[in-house]
Amino acid sequence: MASFPSTSRVMLMLTLIVGSLMATYASNFYQDFDVTWGDGRGKILNSGQLLTLSLDKASGSGFQSKNEYMFGKIDMQLKLVPGNSAGTVTAYYLSSKGSTWDEIDFEFLGNLSGDPYILHTNVFCQGKGNREQQFYLWFDPTADFHTYSVLWNPQRIIFSVDGTPIREFKNLESKGVPFPKNQPMRIYSSLWNADDWATRGGLVKTDWTQGPFTASYRNFNANACVWSSGASSCSSSSPSSASTGNAWLSQELDSTGQERLNWVHQNYMIYNYCEDTKRFPQGLPPECTMS
Repeated sequence: MASFPSTSRVMLMLTLIVGSLMATYASNFYQDFDVTWGDGRGKILNSGQLLTLSLDKASGSGFQSKNEYMFGKIDMQLKLVPGNSAGTVTAYYLSSKGSTWDEIDFEFLGNLSGDPYILHTNVFCQGKGNREQQFYLWFDPTADFHTYSVLWNPQRIIFSVDGTPIREFKNLESKGVPFPKNQPMRIYSSLWNADDWATRGGLVKTDWTQGPFTASYRNFNANACVWSSGASSCSSSSPSSASTGNAWLSQELDSTGQERLNWVHQNYMIYNYCEDTKRFPQGLPPECTMS
């Protein structure tokens, strides 16, 4: 009679199998991104598991994804510039090309030591933005890595931090509001000096004696439709989204997600263009008055 492995051995075998699968599909910055500027200030380290960008008085640095995407669930863990980062901006965003580009923005505005970072978000459609919402975070984003996510599908864009939704921008094309759904986008990030506006409207300048400033990235994941040769990997000829694990293509906020979004808006939102009547004296943008 054949002997069967013990439960502990079965669990160990399963752990090794799952671990090998995870290793196979783990992101690698060498495979997924190119450091595009900075003259050596952007570095891929730890066999492709870590990427760092640095800024000094001479230059910042940046990277971009090798792939273009047409819809996706994009996750990246960031650890922001610690200490006195006033004047610096760490930008992490998706963008298309051309004069009528689309863009989905996270921007982290540096601070004086002890003051909170400001998380600045924006959505551009056909080259026009002016849809800013800003937040404080409920943790120190410089002390450890945190996950910043964009869910972008044909119905909505959801910005999330550590799985908590902070912003939703719905497709209201039926009401005349442009929505980014026709242009593939790459993922970009950069660390740069913006002390003409970033901290207290430019009143606080970058203290270069604190440099070089460094932001770190890890655990990139893109569950997304890759755009190649004018076609999407999630084309209509592909199997159904549910069978291929692309449930995010129709994902929306459930009641718990909506409650968490409301919690963020009530406690951590510090600017909302949809409430800025001075900026829009002729009336708020149409999406601001629609559910």
